[in-house]
Amino acid sequence: MALGKNYDAQDCSLAKALEVIGERWTLLVVRDAMYGVRRYGDFLAHLDIPRAVLSQRLAALVEAGVLDKRRYRDAPPRDEYVLTPMGHELWLPVLALAEWGERHLTSTGPRRVFHHLACGTRIDGAARCATCGVQVPIGEAEVRPGPGLEGTRDDPVSEALRTPHRMLNPIP
Repeated sequence: MALGKNYDAQDCSLAKALEVIGERWTLLVVRDAMYGVRRYGDFLAHLDIPRAVLSQRLAALVEAGVLDKRRYRDAPPRDEYVLTPMGHELWLPVLALAEWGERHLTSTGPRRVFHHLACGTRIDGAARCATCGVQVPIGEAEVRPGPGLEGTRDDPVSEALRTPHRMLNPIP
């Protein structure tokens, strides 16, 4: 018997959030959008996700208001996916989950580290800058390769993230 996809019997905000972002692959799609991935083919190449699953996750995130689907080319028609302000708000939970995984589930160190663009200080899992004493919004953060990064992938997103990259800026 297949599991249901909603938590109708739960009177809980976390259950409602999981209905939007709780399916397998969904948070990784959101994470990649935070890195600046916008095009279907780049999501596909970086995530190694089945096409049908990616299409479903992108459509669900657009419907929920986490991503905005925009036309960037008319001939042939091509769309890109950009985080909405609602999607930007997932920055803290995604960052906290990544740090938790590094602390408890990896032994090589963080694969990616995040820094405050204004001062260059590494930010913590709550997006706090120790130097400036502020919580850093996603648009003011930079992702850099960490000591645990294994450079075995050769897709365009992995290659672009081997150098410092401002969060939300499109992957070249």
